[in-house]
Amino acid sequence: MDVFVVPVGPEQYELYCETSNEDALEPEPAPTGLLARLRFRFVEMLKAADARQHGGGEASVPLGWAGRLQERMLGWVVERIAEQRLLWHLRTQTAAVAVHPQDMPFDQVMLLIRRVLKLDFQRHRRWLIVDSLLLAVSGLLAIVPGPNLVAYFFAFRVVGHYLSMRGAAQGLRHVEWTGRPCPPLSELRDMARLDPAVRDARIHDVAARLGLLQFPTYFERVAIRNT
Repeated sequence: MDVFVVPVGPEQYELYCETSNEDALEPEPAPTGLLARLRFRFVEMLKAADARQHGGGEASVPLGWAGRLQERMLGWVVERIAEQRLLWHLRTQTAAVAVHPQDMPFDQVMLLIRRVLKLDFQRHRRWLIVDSLLLAVSGLLAIVPGPNLVAYFFAFRVVGHYLSMRGAAQGLRHVEWTGRPCPPLSELRDMARLDPAVRDARIHDVAARLGLLQFPTYFERVAIRNT
């Protein structure tokens, strides 16, 4: 598994990888009871987000406030998938390659990775507790006719935080890390300060050289957020 250490500012970094959404639940034993229902809702949200990204889900979105709520929720889910995909996939790995800017020594890279994973573990554990409580409360809406979008939303969050927490723990305790310098990554360090049109062209160029199809959208979002 390749984990890209991406500079989004002079001293700011994000971890990134590209895998399919189906990898989020593989390999997994078949759950039963409440876990099975949560997993079903989680998978349904992944499928709907995939359909939205590829333009296949627009026709099925209902009209009215429920349709607008669903569309906004799916937009949020698409962003969360991009942000948490790394941790979801990392939980099944025993070895990973840290692909990093060539001007960073590997010891510095590992300090960064461990700090990020530790913070991720703590953050997702905290939100897992909060969203589990909110999911229980959302069950009260089951008496309302139609799909319980609120319950689906919190089910996605609960499963997502659980998988992310496990991935962060795996990366900290069990994954054997090696490093690989990558010159194109160094070009991203001051990219957020460029004119948007120039930045977009350069980001797409770097993404093409790295073979990362979804990277431009991801970088544009996190770079803007960090600046």
